[in-house]
Amino acid sequence: MHRRQFVQHAAALAALPLASRLAAPLGAQKRPLVVNGDRLNGWLAQFDRIGRTPTGINRVAYSAADLAGRAFTRELFAQSGLQLRLDTAGNMLARVPGTDPKRAPILIGSHVDSVTDGGNYDGPVGSFAAIEVARSLAEQKVRLRHPLEVVVWQNEEGGTIGSKIAVGLLTPADLEKVARSGKTVREGIGIIGGDVSRLQEAVRTPGDIAGYIELHIEQGGLLEKASRQIGVVEGIVGLRWFEITITGFANHAGATPMDQRQDAMLAAAKFTVAVNEAIRKEPGRQVATVGRVNVLPNTTNVIPGQVVLTVDLRDLEQSKIDRFTRTFEQIAREIGAETRTTFAFNQLVNSTPALSDARIMGVVEQSAMALGLSHQRMPSGAGHDAQEVAHIAPMGMIFVPSVGGISHSPKEFSRATDITNGANVLLNAVIAADAALP
Repeated sequence: MHRRQFVQHAAALAALPLASRLAAPLGAQKRPLVVNGDRLNGWLAQFDRIGRTPTGINRVAYSAADLAGRAFTRELFAQSGLQLRLDTAGNMLARVPGTDPKRAPILIGSHVDSVTDGGNYDGPVGSFAAIEVARSLAEQKVRLRHPLEVVVWQNEEGGTIGSKIAVGLLTPADLEKVARSGKTVREGIGIIGGDVSRLQEAVRTPGDIAGYIELHIEQGGLLEKASRQIGVVEGIVGLRWFEITITGFANHAGATPMDQRQDAMLAAAKFTVAVNEAIRKEPGRQVATVGRVNVLPNTTNVIPGQVVLTVDLRDLEQSKIDRFTRTFEQIAREIGAETRTTFAFNQLVNSTPALSDARIMGVVEQSAMALGLSHQRMPSGAGHDAQEVAHIAPMGMIFVPSVGGISHSPKEFSRATDITNGANVLLNAVIAADAALP
């Protein structure tokens, strides 16, 4: 901000409460602003103690550790001059007014729950950085045209529950799903202070949010491999999960000749290899994983009569997901004929890709360049709350490197410098998005 502008506003601002002592428009900024990185990383270091066990972080949704993590986060809101409210889904929210009350808010945030035996960075980096951005704007007296809203979504790791509710996509069946804590989603919403009978009040519709930006650790190794400091997320991959039942015939392992067998395990092995080969044969970032295999009767001296396995297929292009689905079905028919087995496909999950908004990608890139940070565009191979928000609002994501590409693990780690870089990009992207979004 120019010195003259600061002086003009100083007297009026001095009488306002800290949370609203924000100065003039963004266009006055000549150099990128920065957050208090030491403060942000200090919060993360303190948070590491909550839910820490010998096998990793366990702040699974609706557990005692999750409640303790939410209490810690509530205190950060208070320390930062942000007035916290819970929506009926149990999402934590705070709103900073803008100069134009008619504008929809810019939303920033992430989550603080963890997987079982996870790490301390997946979620909290984005949540705490969002709080830090709001606090830094107040301290540096920058007021946006749009309201700024900070959100901490509940139960992201259990299926983006809080953000699904917020965009009206949670089904009655979802409420009965059991979280890793042993509580159903229905029970959990009540435990964290929500109200299942009034969930509709938490739902937002297109136009309610001007744009959403989420900072997150990469959870992969592309940035580290490329020696880039910032990832500009092009979109979040679509996801299709299958459960495939392969049926053969269980028979004696010693008395049945090899050419008379209907071995479901052999068919499953051939299918697993063929899926891997099909995915790797084509250039691109598509991935497929056979992740779970159950064998029946699972006995040493019996030829397996049935195998149930899962396939996880992901890509940023919906057409490619559809095409590989057909490829896998064709592979199954061929292997079934060869091994005298049958394959039955059951689709468990089908989420479409969520593409980032071009304007938000642009402001993230501009912010990284202004800060002198190397960056690259890349997809997100993991799901995030941003994927749900994309149903109703423009969204974008900022990635920072994960050391070794490790996440959902006690060894998950992102360097303090990288976290600060990401928060600085988020801060300046919010400022630029304030000018770019209607």
